[in-house]
Amino acid sequence: MKVSFRKRIAHMVAAVWIAAIVLPTGVQANSDSTAYPDVPTDYYASQEITVLKQKGIVSAAEDGSFHPDDAVTRGDAALWLSKALKLNKPKSLNAFTDVKVTSPYAEAVNALKEQNIVQGNEGLYEPDSLLTREQMASLLVRAFQLRDNGIQAWLKDETTIGKVHHDDVMKLKQNFITEQMEFMPQNQVTRAQLVLFIYRTLSQKEETAQGPVSLEDFLRMPDKVSMRLSPDSKTLAYLQPWENRMNVHIQKVGETQSTRITSSKDENIHSLIWITDKILIYTVDSGGTENQHIRAVHIDGSGDMDLTPYTNVKSDLLDILPAKDESDIELLLTMNKRDPKVMDVYRVKLSTGDTKLQIQNPGNVVYWQTDNWGEIRTAIARDGDTTSLLYREDEDKDFDKITTFDAKDTFIPVMFSFNNEQIYAASNVGRDKQALVKFDPITKKETEVVYENDEVDIDNFIVSYKKKAILAVYYETDDMKMHYLDKEFEELSHKIEAKLNTRHWNLVGSPDKNLLLLYSGSDKSYGTYYLYDRKADKLDKIDDIHPKIDESKLADMKPISFKSRDGLIIHGYLTLPKGVVPNKLPVVINPHGGPWARDSWGYQMEVQLLASQGYAVLQLNFRGSTGYGKAFLHAGDKQWGKAMQNDITDGVNWLIKRGTADPERVAIYGASYGGYATLAGMTFTPDLYAAGIDYVGPSNLLTFMNTIPPYWELNRPQMIQQVGDPIKDRKQLEMVSPLLHASQIKSPLMIVQGVNDPRVNRAESDQMVEALRKLDVDVPYMLKRNEGHGFQKVENERDFYQALIHFLNQNVKNKKKSA
Repeated sequence: MKVSFRKRIAHMVAAVWIAAIVLPTGVQANSDSTAYPDVPTDYYASQEITVLKQKGIVSAAEDGSFHPDDAVTRGDAALWLSKALKLNKPKSLNAFTDVKVTSPYAEAVNALKEQNIVQGNEGLYEPDSLLTREQMASLLVRAFQLRDNGIQAWLKDETTIGKVHHDDVMKLKQNFITEQMEFMPQNQVTRAQLVLFIYRTLSQKEETAQGPVSLEDFLRMPDKVSMRLSPDSKTLAYLQPWENRMNVHIQKVGETQSTRITSSKDENIHSLIWITDKILIYTVDSGGTENQHIRAVHIDGSGDMDLTPYTNVKSDLLDILPAKDESDIELLLTMNKRDPKVMDVYRVKLSTGDTKLQIQNPGNVVYWQTDNWGEIRTAIARDGDTTSLLYREDEDKDFDKITTFDAKDTFIPVMFSFNNEQIYAASNVGRDKQALVKFDPITKKETEVVYENDEVDIDNFIVSYKKKAILAVYYETDDMKMHYLDKEFEELSHKIEAKLNTRHWNLVGSPDKNLLLLYSGSDKSYGTYYLYDRKADKLDKIDDIHPKIDESKLADMKPISFKSRDGLIIHGYLTLPKGVVPNKLPVVINPHGGPWARDSWGYQMEVQLLASQGYAVLQLNFRGSTGYGKAFLHAGDKQWGKAMQNDITDGVNWLIKRGTADPERVAIYGASYGGYATLAGMTFTPDLYAAGIDYVGPSNLLTFMNTIPPYWELNRPQMIQQVGDPIKDRKQLEMVSPLLHASQIKSPLMIVQGVNDPRVNRAESDQMVEALRKLDVDVPYMLKRNEGHGFQKVENERDFYQALIHFLNQNVKNKKKSA
């Protein structure tokens, strides 16, 4: 369960949306004046009318009064929209026969017509007709290019709306422009109402453009990412945008011209791997279902083939089998094609896609591992609370169970030794911190501790098949560090650090080549790719991943730590808005997903977006997070909504006590487990948060545990150990399920969900929204039909982050500050 977004919204009925609009910076009305004599200062839309008057968008009637409660004409609507959009004069003035050239609306109507914003029946626009709400919806959607947010679970009854305008009405609701109650499509729009709807749309767009970097720049798709160097070091492959989706491009080393070799218009391509100098494989799923397909393509774009053309099947690459000829190459893939609960191993011919079953899962294997020749010789099996290591000397023999591990122990085979006789593993068996060890399957004993860190678990390692040695091991404290096991590689690393002027870099691919592909990044940069020629000792920059972002305008991400109420040291990161005195700031608490994961130092788009909008962002590695050892991880067992939540609450109070946070302006926002933590925070500490956003978070731990995806079934005992047993621990799970305590929520809550989410079922969000609406609490609910456990498509991300910033500004940042 992982991701990262959220917050929430509770006591927010339609009247609040109308009466409590927050004015974005730069468009404040003069407090000592009113727009028109007939618009008193206490009128519900007086501030918005004043703002749009000052901006030259709205105008009075012929008698000089505004008449806010009069119905607005289609002509006035066209005039106001054209000014709001700052449209140029039209090329002609005869688009509609009923709009005379001398009409005061002629230029506006024709300018909108040229942009395809206004449309008329039989060549008529009817400028003197009164505007209906459904006509207004269509105008605003086309004018401001509001995207379809997908199916909405509006759980209050709606007045029936004709199909032509229904989608437009839904887009306005999903962008939080109209009330969340009945829309009444045939009702006429008053002049004040049209002002409100135009103002809301403009304010969202202006809000996200504020700050040192705009939302559009933050959400701009990366120029080049997931870069990989071909085996012969002659060609680079990477993902680059095309038709708003990430596609595979190739580029010759030393050249700048690239060639696109895939054409995915519906889904982003996620990863790519070189198989030969001429063939790549890449992965893509469908609508966020996580049923990943593996495809192969030649570097000239030919032969693009789905190697896993199955419906509702999850697939992963296990290994590439050695072959004498390119036409003989076979891949080992794991798929749950035969049984959705378990992953079998299949042998797939790269050139034809021919597939045959290599090993049938006996029903309890959760992990397979090959040796250096591609033979499957070890596996991890799960039986209830325990796991076992399975081993065989070669593929002609059966697997034997050679050792069993306790429920809280971790032992993960990562590779065979270079003589194919022992196993390298990440293990915390007999110790608290996960170490890189050597294990002898014959004696069934650990023979060597390659590297162990006293503070944290190991993270990764670098292996040289040329030297037949482990060169270095990664571990992460406040940031990622490297422990060297090879003197020559250590000297090479320091030489690279000196050239890059940073130690924050990674090797991408094998260390055994003369030409090395490097990645270097920071907390304020997506990062940059380089090529380093070892023989020539020459470093060449290839490209920045996101060159449009100005690093100097972004905020520093600083490591922090404090003691929890029961004495545990909690680590995390605090990002303060740049150039602002860190005193009584609006704050977003951003708990991570997993929860068996951790936050790390490095560039995080949404953290920088929030900081650029003036928010301090606190990220905490509460108990139950990975990386800090076995005891810290399991201190979170069955502590959802309890000690894990207390750690987050303690972090908020720590930030308030040191003066950084304004106690009246703290929000909580998280995805997946972070979404649960948001709901729990809003429910169990309702006075602590001014607002919350729940993004794909479970709301009821009983229903959540009963709707996990089938391929998680073998891990159910582990989840029961760490979350709770729906039968034995039913009362405890009820006690910490936010859905069952929804009436305790006091502050605004917004909920975001993908329809195809396989990890946190859509019903988890639906039922929370329904429960709150039964309490007459209006909950903005963004539901995307083509997304899963987190939004991947840029148009959906844009909708979400626009709504997020608008919601936070309205309910947190612009809330009256503490004295």
